[in-house]
Amino acid sequence: MNFKFVTYVGYRYWRSKKSNSFASFITFFAVTGIFLGVASLIIVSSVMNGLEGQLKNKLLGSIPQLTIKTVDPIDNLNDRSSKIINLPHVLGLAPSVATEAMAQSPSTISAVQLYGMFPRDAELVASVSEHIYPGSMEDLVSGKYRIILGGELARRLKVSIGEQVRLLSGDGVIYSPIGPVPSQRKFTLVGIFETGSQVDAHVAYVHYKDARRLTRKQPSEVNELRVFLDDPYKTSVLEDQIRKVFDKQQVSITDWRSTYGSYFAAVRMENNMMSLMLSLIILVAAFNIISSLVMMVIDKTTDVAVLKTQGLSTANVMGVFMIQGTFNAILGLIAGLVVGVIISLNLNDILSVMGISILGVGQSLPVVIEGHRLLVIGIGTLAISLLATIYPALSAAKVEPANALRHE
Repeated sequence: MNFKFVTYVGYRYWRSKKSNSFASFITFFAVTGIFLGVASLIIVSSVMNGLEGQLKNKLLGSIPQLTIKTVDPIDNLNDRSSKIINLPHVLGLAPSVATEAMAQSPSTISAVQLYGMFPRDAELVASVSEHIYPGSMEDLVSGKYRIILGGELARRLKVSIGEQVRLLSGDGVIYSPIGPVPSQRKFTLVGIFETGSQVDAHVAYVHYKDARRLTRKQPSEVNELRVFLDDPYKTSVLEDQIRKVFDKQQVSITDWRSTYGSYFAAVRMENNMMSLMLSLIILVAAFNIISSLVMMVIDKTTDVAVLKTQGLSTANVMGVFMIQGTFNAILGLIAGLVVGVIISLNLNDILSVMGISILGVGQSLPVVIEGHRLLVIGIGTLAISLLATIYPALSAAKVEPANALRHE
């Protein structure tokens, strides 16, 4: 194929004024459709990626990403801990207690997910420790029975700093002649955290040793480790390696997928479905490319016949019209990419000027533009558009010069 000649002729046809005004309108509609589809796809995918990343940081930074439990106290704790820290994707680990409990205030009662941690490990739960007001994790002192609640949970219990909350745990239940009696203690509220995620409604932190006492276990023993990762999605690749570290000691490993896996799967599915729906706009625009090229083939039948009599091959004729259709796709794609990226980068400012607040007053939409997503959108658009040019190009290649020029 003479690519230079084919490109030149295809470009000339693309630039030439169509004799059929309807064909010009269809071409404009096709370019506009690709432009709107690409721009919308970039904006929506950037916002969805930002929301997913925000959930990942806030939610998975507040709950155990991976938990190691043993029936008996962990032997050779320091040695095993150092081996786990050296595994890939592991940022750190800390002794932890996780139990479901009931929190009772003078006015109401609510279920709570209770975590016991040492204050020295506060930097590992930065998503919580950096959003405590007032106070800090350092206020959790062993034997003082202090507690830090999520903001929504504190409002639900109607308690404020300095007031007491009674915790009842089923893990420390004892049996008496009158029936099972749960373990319970009063804790003083010393801090409230607001992460902006759903953990604010049901998570509480106490000192590790106080949590052990609440569940009627030895405060000095450790049979549960909380592992922190640089990427929570890597939990599955670590399980076998962690089991090897514990060798013969029986261990159970759970991760965030058991509690929040379906939630993140729903967010990911929503992201994919939105992308699929917006991709249909590009698909419709591709059909318009077919329509405009078919009209162009009819309009240029005589020109094609003359070119074929001059020795232009079938492949070259197809190339002329495929190039012409590709120019339409490239024009719409470039415009869509530029406008989509610009709007995404300035989306919160644009919404502010328009007086629109999607997440509420004072909150902005998280926007994350991923380079590989832009690449996929660009390649996908060009591929769909190129496929759309095949049928009109084949129709042009089938033009017979004798029949086309018979009445000229």
